[in-house]
Amino acid sequence: MQKIALIVSLTLLAFLSSCSGKLETGTINIENWKNDRYGCKGLRLQDKDEFERIKNNFLGADNQALIKTFGRPDRVELVDKSQSFFFYFLEPSKDCEGVKIEKEPLKVLFRMNALSRVSEVTITDLNP
Repeated sequence: MQKIALIVSLTLLAFLSSCSGKLETGTINIENWKNDRYGCKGLRLQDKDEFERIKNNFLGADNQALIKTFGRPDRVELVDKSQSFFFYFLEPSKDCEGVKIEKEPLKVLFRMNALSRVSEVTITDLNP
């Protein structure tokens, strides 16, 4: 009986997480955001203040909602089995052609917990 309840619970969890919609992003220009991979064009940086203002609204969102809203992350880093990070660069990163990086670029970090939910949102030039 417990196995059936576990299977039903996991199936329901998978179904609910697969139905994630886009997140509310205030006045952030999402098209610019998605078209500025690795921050190469500097378009994401234009929305830094608005992002800073609403960043806590993303707490608890799942990874699929982030991807639907902001597009594929520039980098994903798995720290251990219980957490990972989604990186979105605001300033040009080393992956931009013709850009010489003198300092670590400014980026948005979404810390994801073991359930693939956002547990922290940070704008920083530091790495996790």
